[in-house]
Amino acid sequence: MVRGARQPQQPRSRLAPRLTGTVEKPPRKRKSRTEFALKEIMSSGGAEDDIPQGERKTVTDFCYLLDKSKQLFNGLRDLPQYGQKQWQSYFGRTFDVYTKLWKFQQQHRQVLDNRYGLKRWQIGEIASKIGQLYYHYYLRTSETSYLNEAFSFYSAIRQRSYYSQVNKEDRPELVVKKLRYYARFIVVCLLLNKMDVVKDLVKELSDEIEDYTHRFNTEDQVEWNLVLQEVAAFIEADPVMVLNDDNTIVITSNRLAETGAPLLEQGMIVGQLSLADALIIGNCNNQVKFSELTVDMFRMLQALEREPMNLASQMNKPGMQESADKPTRRENPHKYLLYKPTFSQLYTFLAASFKELPANSVLLIYLSATGVFPTGRADSEGPYDFGGVLTNSNRDIINGDAIHKRNQSHKEMHCLHPGDLYPFTRKPLFIIVDSSNSVAYKNFTNLFGQPLVCLLSPTAYPKALQDQSQRGSLFTLFLNNPLMAFLFVSGLSSMRRGLWEKCQEYLRKINRDIAQLLTHSRSIDQAFLQFFGDEFLRLLLTRFIFCSATMRMHKIFRETRNYPESYPQLPRDETVENPHLQKHILELASILDVRNVFLESTIDDY
Repeated sequence: MVRGARQPQQPRSRLAPRLTGTVEKPPRKRKSRTEFALKEIMSSGGAEDDIPQGERKTVTDFCYLLDKSKQLFNGLRDLPQYGQKQWQSYFGRTFDVYTKLWKFQQQHRQVLDNRYGLKRWQIGEIASKIGQLYYHYYLRTSETSYLNEAFSFYSAIRQRSYYSQVNKEDRPELVVKKLRYYARFIVVCLLLNKMDVVKDLVKELSDEIEDYTHRFNTEDQVEWNLVLQEVAAFIEADPVMVLNDDNTIVITSNRLAETGAPLLEQGMIVGQLSLADALIIGNCNNQVKFSELTVDMFRMLQALEREPMNLASQMNKPGMQESADKPTRRENPHKYLLYKPTFSQLYTFLAASFKELPANSVLLIYLSATGVFPTGRADSEGPYDFGGVLTNSNRDIINGDAIHKRNQSHKEMHCLHPGDLYPFTRKPLFIIVDSSNSVAYKNFTNLFGQPLVCLLSPTAYPKALQDQSQRGSLFTLFLNNPLMAFLFVSGLSSMRRGLWEKCQEYLRKINRDIAQLLTHSRSIDQAFLQFFGDEFLRLLLTRFIFCSATMRMHKIFRETRNYPESYPQLPRDETVENPHLQKHILELASILDVRNVFLESTIDDY
């Protein structure tokens, strides 16, 4: 995950960025542990000559593996964060050394306990580093299976209480290691939707922070408390709860399941393009986030992933996977997560994705950012005259979503204009803009004749709708979890599981009908059909049409700016205002007993 310049006045924990894609800065270089090994042996076991040669070699070999593993792990931060091939061999070597180290300490635990003085927290540190490796590998490959591997190691640390003795030592830096472990574990659990575990971890982390700040007069108490506040807000971001009969919350997953995307029926003529790369960019003021992942980024990330597989059955130990066992085929599109990137950072990653995009593949760009509006009427209406979205704020922030440039002759440096993306339209490009100035991208020009589609959010929402912007955008929620978004605009905040599942099944029927509307349309732009062969893009397109149709039928969404738009424009009478689709939406509303919030007369107009 990449981040740009920070907003100086926005309170952010400097602990949080280390919880995601960045690797911790290595500590100041010290003498190798191996250099002190024999001294430790003599101090713990008597004269050096009394120590069996085999045990001495065991300690020396362990120290060598430990030093080598730390060296390789610290080197991860120097690898380029973009590009998909430069880092693979280095990761492979690091995995191999940690695999050997983990197995070695298991096989020689008694000798290492007696002669080296191996402590349980040190074993926990090794396991934690392996968990971080798998998490970093997930970030690099977008393979959700590696999240399960990270979870296996983090969970083992907790179950085996590897860090339980840390609090008895008068060393605050060891307690910080434990706190960081909890924070990293929480990130992985959030990504795996293990919310029950997250809540338990948050409670444990809160107790650990309280004990830590009570025992040591630390300066980072505020920052750790901010971490807790961020997590608490993040797990409460969903506006609707699904409940079991005993009122426990049902955890719903929004990754692509086997039955998620509508199937292509025989005779449907669509393109053969596949989604290969995605840039997910977030810079919304005041939106809930944890570490460097906003709610919108989190939701879009999950919309572009399949349900993870469990690879534990392939390994001797949970989480231990040899590099040769790694899947050869990537199930998910590769993703870059860019939090508040500067323009130069964003362009660097765009260029890297563009360069490595395989033939017959699509690059997706998702922008969740504050709108930047033009000042006055320009002499011409070119691709830089309609404003754009702000990807990074490194200056004074104006309250509210929009930033207007008044009394300034120059344009905002970190504003991404539609014209900035023109060079990348040489290859198939799929753009999603969630912003108060998304309509700037309606004025796109397809210069190279390649498939190009822009899905654009409403620029404003009705005042009568409860403001949920801090908990994520309604438009992105529709693309991630359309039923939850439908419930929210219908004024519902909770639902029983049985009714939820019934509505999900009906929504799948709606998606199938939307797919037929698109493929049978005689006036639709061919760009939409070019992208329709890919499961992820097909699901995003059907959800977009469902979102637009729902908002057009809702009684309080009456202004043009309340509706999503697209480039090229969809034929309304065949898609978003199709009578057959409108009838489906009313039937869904009837199942939920909320038909009164939707217009009945729109169907009669056709």
